[in-house]
Amino acid sequence: MEYSQIRKNFERHGFTTQFFSTKEEACCYLTDLLQNQTIGFGGSETLKEMGLFETLQQKNAVVWHNKVPGMAVRRLANCADIYISSANAITETGEIVNIDATGNRVAMTAFGPQSCYIIIGRNKITANIGEAYSRCKNIAAPMNAKRLGAKTPCAVKGDKCYDCNSPNRICRIISVIERVPLSMKCEIIFVDEELGY
Repeated sequence: MEYSQIRKNFERHGFTTQFFSTKEEACCYLTDLLQNQTIGFGGSETLKEMGLFETLQQKNAVVWHNKVPGMAVRRLANCADIYISSANAITETGEIVNIDATGNRVAMTAFGPQSCYIIIGRNKITANIGEAYSRCKNIAAPMNAKRLGAKTPCAVKGDKCYDCNSPNRICRIISVIERVPLSMKCEIIFVDEELGY
C-alpha cells in the first residue's frame, strides 16, 4: 500500500502523521512521547491488541471503560488532556469516519482534548467516504456487536448491517472528520498491520 500520498492528504487537512511498520514500534513511539499525562482511551480493539493501556499506565493516568466499565468512566476519559482512539475507517483522501453507540468516542475526537491520537491499521483504509461508511456499517459494527454480545441481526448473522431498531443497536452516531477541529492537535498514526475491526 502506498502510504505517502495518504499521509500527504491528511497533512493537507491539518493532521500530523506518523508511520510505523509494526504495532510494537507505534507503541514505543507513544510510550516515549506521552509521560505524566492524563490520557483517555476510546473503545478500541486496536488499542487492546497493541497492549497500549498496560504500557502507558506505567507513567501516566490512563482512563478506559474497557478496564472499568460504565458511563462514569467514559465521562472521566472525556476530561483527559490527551485522547487516544482508532477509527472504524479512514479514506485515502484524508477523512476519518467513526460509528458509535454512546457518542463518547466521536465527541472526543471532535472536541475536548488538547491532543488526539488516532491509530490506523492498514485494514481501516478505504478509497472514499462511501466505502468508509460501508465499512463502518457492514464490517466494524457487526464485529463489534458480536464481540459485545448484542442481540442484533448483524451480530447474530455476522454478515452485514440490517438497519435495525434493536435496543442493542450500536451504530447510533456516525461522524466524519474532514479537517482537524479548531484548537486541537490531531495525529494519525499509521501501522502497516491489520489492527482491530
